[in-house]
Amino acid sequence: MNNLEAILRPPERQLPPYPPKVIVLASGEKMVVREAKREEVPTLLKAVAPLIQVERDFYDIVAARTYAELLGWLRYRVRDEYCLVGLIDGVLVGLVNGRCLSRKIGISYHTIAMRRGLRIGAHLFASKMEYHIEYLGQQEVYIVAESPIGFRRWMIEYGLEKRPQVHHELGGVMSWALTRQLYFDAKPRLVVGERPVAEDVLETAKTITVVEEAVLLGQVTGKPA
Repeated sequence: MNNLEAILRPPERQLPPYPPKVIVLASGEKMVVREAKREEVPTLLKAVAPLIQVERDFYDIVAARTYAELLGWLRYRVRDEYCLVGLIDGVLVGLVNGRCLSRKIGISYHTIAMRRGLRIGAHLFASKMEYHIEYLGQQEVYIVAESPIGFRRWMIEYGLEKRPQVHHELGGVMSWALTRQLYFDAKPRLVVGERPVAEDVLETAKTITVVEEAVLLGQVTGKPA
């Protein structure tokens, strides 16, 4: 790394790990939720890119922003970012990302479900909040929604608190906050999954597989999970 690149890269700290867990979906399928590695970002970009062309339910703006956020992480242009992925037999079915604004405050970026109707997005969002509160030990997570469905799933389901004075990195409307109290109040009904993950199940999630574009787009037809 040359001297100029060292200046362009923000300082970065090693975040605590997110231990993998398995969630049994309504279909009976087992979804492993684990951290993505930086070197896996090119694979994630291939999965997200086709969704930029899907206007339904604001997938286009969510996908475009997620693509940029992941690329920023890959190119070392964002501080303290992470990504969690949901995998069924190794196939990517959803992802969530965010970052640490400080040791006490988290920033929620985006949630994308590639499969619909199984609450995959809701389960992954809950896993993201679990990471911020239980593993990063943060006090609050700042959240905004870009779609009516996101508003119902995050702001209403969790009873988030308004933070009109907080300007979220994503812009738009005012921020909402998940506090530690709100998280632990919601945890019994919204945060699911089992640890440790059985070795044979965990083995299926070691490599991320992305379905071909036509299949991926075909899944984005109903309401987001």
